[in-house]
Amino acid sequence: MRDQSLFVLASLASGERHGYGIAQDTEELSEGRVRLTAGTLYGALNRLTDEGLVAESREEVVEGRRRRYYRLTAAGETALAEETERLRSMAAALSARASAARRRRTTTKPAPA
Repeated sequence: MRDQSLFVLASLASGERHGYGIAQDTEELSEGRVRLTAGTLYGALNRLTDEGLVAESREEVVEGRRRRYYRLTAAGETALAEETERLRSMAAALSARASAARRRRTTTKPAPA
C-alpha cells in the first residue's frame, strides 16, 4: 500500500473528514513526510472508494463551495490494521538485524596493527 493511501486510511480512523481535513491530518500524522496535493488526495480517495475501503458519508456547502466528507469502512479498518501489522513486523525484523550488526561491531576486536 502506498504511503498516501495508508495515511488517508489512518486519518479517517479517527472519524469522517472532508478532503482538506484529510490532507492536513495526513501531513501532521506523517510529521510532514507526506503532503497530499489535491490531485494525489482525490486520486487516492477515488481508488480507496473503488476498493471499498473508504465511502463518501455526506456533502455540505460552505461559503459556496461543496465539501464532501469521507469515512472509513469496515474493510478499510481491516486493511489499515493489516498494513500496520505488516509494517510493525517488517520494522521488528529490520531492528533485529541492525542490533545484530551493532553487537558484531562492538564485540569484534580490531586486527593488530
